[in-house]
Amino acid sequence: MRDFQVPGRSPAYATNGMCATSHPLAARAAVRLLEDGGNAVDAAIAAAVLLGICEPQSTGIGGDCFVLLKPAGEDRIVALNGSGKAPRKLSSEHLRRLGHDAVPTHAADAVTVPGAIDAFCRLSADWGRLGIASSLEPAIRYAREGVPVAPRVAFDWGRAVEMLQGDARRFYLNGSRAPAAGEIFRAPGQAEVLQRIAQNGRKAFYEGEVAEDMVDSLRRAGGVHTLDDFAETNCEYGDPIEGTYGDYSIVEHPPNSQGAIALLLANILSCFDLKSLDPNGVQKAHIETEAAKIALDARDRFIGDASSTNRLEYLLDSKTALRLAELIDPAKTMQCVPVRTEAVHRDTVLLTVVDRDLMAVSMIYSIFHSFGSGLASSRFGINFQNRGAGFCLTEGHPNELSGGKRPLHTLIPAMLRRDGRVVMPFGVMGGQYQAVGHARIVSSMADYGMNPQQALDSPRCFPEDGELQLERGYSAEVRQGLVELGHKVVVPETPHGGGQAILIDHESGVLMGASDQRKDGCALGY
Repeated sequence: MRDFQVPGRSPAYATNGMCATSHPLAARAAVRLLEDGGNAVDAAIAAAVLLGICEPQSTGIGGDCFVLLKPAGEDRIVALNGSGKAPRKLSSEHLRRLGHDAVPTHAADAVTVPGAIDAFCRLSADWGRLGIASSLEPAIRYAREGVPVAPRVAFDWGRAVEMLQGDARRFYLNGSRAPAAGEIFRAPGQAEVLQRIAQNGRKAFYEGEVAEDMVDSLRRAGGVHTLDDFAETNCEYGDPIEGTYGDYSIVEHPPNSQGAIALLLANILSCFDLKSLDPNGVQKAHIETEAAKIALDARDRFIGDASSTNRLEYLLDSKTALRLAELIDPAKTMQCVPVRTEAVHRDTVLLTVVDRDLMAVSMIYSIFHSFGSGLASSRFGINFQNRGAGFCLTEGHPNELSGGKRPLHTLIPAMLRRDGRVVMPFGVMGGQYQAVGHARIVSSMADYGMNPQQALDSPRCFPEDGELQLERGYSAEVRQGLVELGHKVVVPETPHGGGQAILIDHESGVLMGASDQRKDGCALGY
């Protein structure tokens, strides 16, 4: 039990359905659909699309998504890859000739075709109960009427003002400034696009006037996108990948996501007796940090489009983890700084939903960096992601940019099984931190008996560019101890991501929802 005299948050409990998101309006919209007879898929789509209006710096219809879905009455888990591809005419050779050694993050060349809308329409048709129009209705209404900007959203928005270019400044700024907390943000152009999708499905987005607006805008910005690139967009079902930690099985999305790295990291941590360590102490933070360096280095070497990732079995092998764990010295830090294939960012939304039939959804939805590429379509104001910045330009690399190929994604939805049953859809936002966050949450629950809310609330650390970013939740003594081990300790400008989770108690039928205090959201049930 938490100390009720200390700032914190209790988990939410319910029996008929639960949603955990990073914004209260999205959680409320999801629960309302559940109350109206919808299922977890209907509710998840409603929450996700509305989050694009409530948190436009983090996500939107110009972005991608990944989904793990547990059908009602089963413990099978289905993976859906809703990430888009690079335009067919783009190549790494072209960018190398222009003198680039990395994909420019705020240019049309970084814009991959948005995949989320295609995935939402497929999910609704295959698994939903109420239809796509019902799921889109809350976002359409709020896009027209407006939403008050939440505090964390306002904080992130203000930091991203200079990233917005051209038409995006007209749609996402008040003059030349970001809206303050409590100011109303409206997106009538997006409302019109969503209304068209509600009436005519995915073709209203990937063909016709909306697609023409996106393609024309990207080409004016220097892109090589075509209408065919958009019309050919197609999400794909697949099998998740799975590993173990303690009594739990961790289920992750396969490449091109970094789910395999979350499993590799969990396997490395399994080689240490973490239960004997203080969960927020020096040794735990040190081992977690060193393991993260190793795991992320492996990610940047081996993970890319599913067609190019050929070392998956090696990454998931427990023998690989044991060999890598032997590189960690408990008495000092390693000095290697892994090469990164992306810039630092802290945006994205992750949401979880469980309905009364125990259909469960873990969905992650993003435009990558804050406001993505900083570009928007001129007519409808669709903000374009910059997921192409996740590619590398190294010839022959599994993640080398190529037309029609998906880049490495940091996005990873997740679920936990115990004794063969799905017990928790969950996930952690925050770019590169996500794999580390998954391992930390599972360790917090398996090694220290924390409930999901406690696991989300515990302080986080992450190695970045030779520094150890340590949230203020760690004590001064821990900071000093890590310095003595050789770490260059800094306080990050923003917290490490966020997170959502819903724990299913199969015996009592009670759902426990948890929502990270680093965001504006909540877990809400009925």
